[in-house]
Amino acid sequence: MSVETSARSGRDILDWSRSLVDPALRHAVDGMPGTMRGIAAFHFGWRDERGRPIAGSGGKAVRPALTLLAAEAVGGTADAALPAAVAVELAHNFSLLHDDVMDGDLTRRHRPTAWTVFGRNAAILAGDALLAGAVEALAGGCAPAAGVRVLSRAVLDLVEGQCADVAFESRSDVTLDECLTMAARKTGALLGGACALGAVHGGADPARTARYRAFGERVGLAFQLVDDLLGIWGDPEVTGKPVHSDLRNRKKSLPVVAALASGTPAGDELAALYLRDAPLTGDDPDRAAALIDAAGGRSWASARADILLTEALAELDAGEPTPTAAAELRTLAHLMTHRDH
Repeated sequence: MSVETSARSGRDILDWSRSLVDPALRHAVDGMPGTMRGIAAFHFGWRDERGRPIAGSGGKAVRPALTLLAAEAVGGTADAALPAAVAVELAHNFSLLHDDVMDGDLTRRHRPTAWTVFGRNAAILAGDALLAGAVEALAGGCAPAAGVRVLSRAVLDLVEGQCADVAFESRSDVTLDECLTMAARKTGALLGGACALGAVHGGADPARTARYRAFGERVGLAFQLVDDLLGIWGDPEVTGKPVHSDLRNRKKSLPVVAALASGTPAGDELAALYLRDAPLTGDDPDRAAALIDAAGGRSWASARADILLTEALAELDAGEPTPTAAAELRTLAHLMTHRDH
């Protein structure tokens, strides 16, 4: 299938998605009880810790953009898929609030994380509120029952992946296959669900919907590989995340596990450093990053992301998308897998 030229750049696509989703997202958050509303508004970057309005960014919002474009790709409209796009963004941010607490991260999007301002328990409960809001948003859409099933399955997989990610921190025998399965659930499932929700709300049948889910899942796993690379070698001034946070927490991210399984001298040295009982302090994270690179973890992750992108685009073609939406989904997939933040 020939590649169409998108009329919009990746940035234009995300701006378009934001223009549709933000008002509905704010409406959903505004309908929450006061405490939860305040924490959510802070997390999204709309208000400061005292509840005063600020001009903040709620993140890249690629998931709702995928939902809207998938609906158009199967011949539906973005407007019909808007409740689903809002639900996806609420569910994603539920996971971020919980993730920040579990990882102990102090910053997100260049601002303090919600738990550092409002406390761990309040941030967890706010995450729960966002997940409830996601279900409520789907209830107002054109396919409530099907939408809830798709989202619920994606969230169940996401939670299972997150549980495995945490469990891996205390294990020294994590295999690369286990790590790939974890990442596919933790990140790929919700991105796949985002695309499937769009297809469902665009009127696609189950077989066609499955193609869009597979497209999103593969893009999602590639996205996680890139995220893992940025978590080690990204510029914190650009990513908005603490430098070497994943390494200090001794996360078994994909580049790390690939390096540990490499059978190289650098991989063996990394194991001695990374799997010891003592925490990584001082220059240890810098040394670990260098060893991951030397053991081939960095190059493996980059190459695997490229393979997954190719597979994702093949699934997209098999879903017989409309030309303009196809081009823009391709643009978005490339943006997600070739980024610096």
